Amino acid sequence: MKIFRNRNFVKLFYAALFSQMGTTIGNMAFAFYLLDHFSHQPSYATIAELMYSLPTILVFFIVGVVADRFDRKKVAENCDWIRAALTVILFGSLFTNSIPLIFLVLFLRSAVTKFFFPAENSLVQGILNKDQYAQAAGLNQMLFSIFMVFGVGIGAAMYKTIGIHGAVAVDFVSFIISGLLIRSCQIPSSARLPNGRLEWKDVSIKSSFVDFKDGILYIIKNRLLASLIFGFFVFGFFNGAFAILPMFTMKYELSPTNYEWYASLFAISLGLGLLTGSGLGTLIASKFKPHQLMIFPIFLTSLLVFFLGFTDRISIFLIIVFIIGTCLGPINIAIGGWMPKIVHPKLMGRVSGWIDPLMMFAQSMTLGLIALLFPKIIEEIDLLYYGIAAIILLVSLFYAFTLPKLSEAFERKQRRLNHKNHKANANITSI
Repeated sequence: MKIFRNRNFVKLFYAALFSQMGTTIGNMAFAFYLLDHFSHQPSYATIAELMYSLPTILVFFIVGVVADRFDRKKVAENCDWIRAALTVILFGSLFTNSIPLIFLVLFLRSAVTKFFFPAENSLVQGILNKDQYAQAAGLNQMLFSIFMVFGVGIGAAMYKTIGIHGAVAVDFVSFIISGLLIRSCQIPSSARLPNGRLEWKDVSIKSSFVDFKDGILYIIKNRLLASLIFGFFVFGFFNGAFAILPMFTMKYELSPTNYEWYASLFAISLGLGLLTGSGLGTLIASKFKPHQLMIFPIFLTSLLVFFLGFTDRISIFLIIVFIIGTCLGPINIAIGGWMPKIVHPKLMGRVSGWIDPLMMFAQSMTLGLIALLFPKIIEEIDLLYYGIAAIILLVSLFYAFTLPKLSEAFERKQRRLNHKNHKANANITSI
């Protein structure tokens, strides 16, 4: 591919690869470590997942500002150095067995990670031609899909072979390699500082909040857009539940002795399902309206999640997970293809800026509830699956009653605008 002739892109691509590796391996290894050493307190593994999602809520309003206003290369590089230093502290904290310190370091490391990818993605945009953006986006999506499919397996393999200390050491080396790759890039100032040089003292938190306020007001006024954004919020519930519940299911019900292996198979099944669903969704997207690609798959997902709690066979569990992933693919395509048609280009950034925080808020809330409920109040994991299934079912019913009407109203509005523009163009031509 021609894009790989760009040495800066190759270095940034591999920097993102090692950065993601450093994040994924340690996070998954820690989940297995906590379940092994504190099996009588499963809430620890849930709280660890919470440490990865909560930082988004705290830093989301300044992440974009930092990536746009400061030297993007230095931001991405310094993220790696800071995470490497935090990983050293994490390595030391393992010898003290201080759970609060471990959670604090995981929280800080996750917070720093939130700044890396916006800066790195912005650098990639600055060094490529416009016709290469799609290729770069596809390669990055493939990169994250690979880690989604194999991330749990890699973390489990590292934990079983070299232990938690070895997994943390791999994290450290990964961040160092990523930082060195970014430092070696020769990137022009126009890509690093597109808005000119800015100091911290010139950044106004108030202006950042104003931008996000404009975005949320725009969302609220557009009922169809608000409904789609609500879909991302629901995905947060799903992500939060499935970040930890399958691991609990394997550890405490289906396979206590080999739960690491089967937790890896869960991630592979879900990831392959997502890839399959995305392919099918792309093929049938032109034959169905976006709301049709959302309502039925969400309804089917609710039934499948219910059956996850009901089944006691690992093979059936993994098959159901694969089908769930296949259902999620068309939903992602429908929302992703619908959003650019609804949102004005000038407000796309501000609207998009609300998606990740809303998802992380829902994810954090779900993880917090699981930590509180299981196993002190709810002793059976099955009940948690039934609760998640009920929430998803309600969402599918909500969409079934609202989206068709909102979609029709939006299409009528678009037809009126197109007719008005066509008439205006005809008048100009006649003059």
